[in-house]
Amino acid sequence: MGKRMRAREMGIKIGVMETGRLNAITDVEGVGVGHSTIIRGEGPLKVGEGPIRAGVTAIVPHQGNPYYEKVTAAVDVFNAYGKSTGLPQVMHMGVLETPILLTDTLNTWKVADALIDYMYEGYNVQAGSINPVIGETNGGFLNDSVGRHVGRPQVFEALNRARSSEGRGSVEEGCVGGGTPMAGFGFKGGIGTASRKTDYFTLGALVQLNCGARQDLRIDGVPVGKMLSEPRPRGVEAGNSIMMIVATDLGLTSRQLWKVAKRAILGVARVGHYGGVGSGDFTIAFTTGKRSVEEMVKGLSPSGEGIRLTQNENYLGSVFRATVEATEEAVLNALFKAETMVGRDGNTREGIPIDRVKEIMEKYSRL
Repeated sequence: MGKRMRAREMGIKIGVMETGRLNAITDVEGVGVGHSTIIRGEGPLKVGEGPIRAGVTAIVPHQGNPYYEKVTAAVDVFNAYGKSTGLPQVMHMGVLETPILLTDTLNTWKVADALIDYMYEGYNVQAGSINPVIGETNGGFLNDSVGRHVGRPQVFEALNRARSSEGRGSVEEGCVGGGTPMAGFGFKGGIGTASRKTDYFTLGALVQLNCGARQDLRIDGVPVGKMLSEPRPRGVEAGNSIMMIVATDLGLTSRQLWKVAKRAILGVARVGHYGGVGSGDFTIAFTTGKRSVEEMVKGLSPSGEGIRLTQNENYLGSVFRATVEATEEAVLNALFKAETMVGRDGNTREGIPIDRVKEIMEKYSRL
């Protein structure tokens, strides 16, 4: 199967923009990511006992108190077959007041409940109402989803890690956190991340990949999925959903962030996902607001062009491109880093065969 590696470690360079130092969502200053993973048991499913292949991933927008230091945010729903919580208020108010947590579908409400506990205990929030934001995809092929094994201990662990110095560094990818039981294009999926930067902003994407059919998989335009007949999938081939998180430091409005969020699915489409009837494809975008639009417009515009650039929002073009490129690469990183996993009832998701992918990409002169 070959050593697990990120796309760029293989030599695949998606797009034309420069990556951040870590090529991760944590390149956006202040953003932290933490995981908590449960891998326990094997054999036949016993609801409430296992086998368990589950977890939670936490994304904090900054290292302060998110309730009292709300960040501007937006949501785009490409296909709404999902059980996420808190998204309508973010869409209506244009701000995020909690970290974002990602998990397995039926754990959504336990994770939301635990996040409320953490807001009161970990952040010492004094408020009568809190809007917990949880995203999910369905990992029931490998996991005892009905048993709902993710709760307070895992949520607190993931959040504490996201708020630590470790959480602001390199992001662990593949079969971790909320991505533990997930699939991608007929192979093992999970968590992936990437980033892009310019002189005026940094933008990062993180995905929880659980979508796509093998025959549709394209890597940097190459129809890789059609050439990967082995290993044959054992069980249902296609996954069905994806959560996409986009973070930037450019001080955009919620309306502008909504436009940015809408571009994330284009990065996923470039890899070959079409969005099925039962697909939950959601993007949550937020900004830390540390870089000003005025600085960007001033730097981009020749004398006298600043007003036109501002009114027409032409400066958003590079932000859109960064979103598409980072999301596309994040999907590939999730796919490449995920290892083969055996779950309930012996159900198996094979890791994509790295050596074979390399051969195909070399054949098409992409490396």
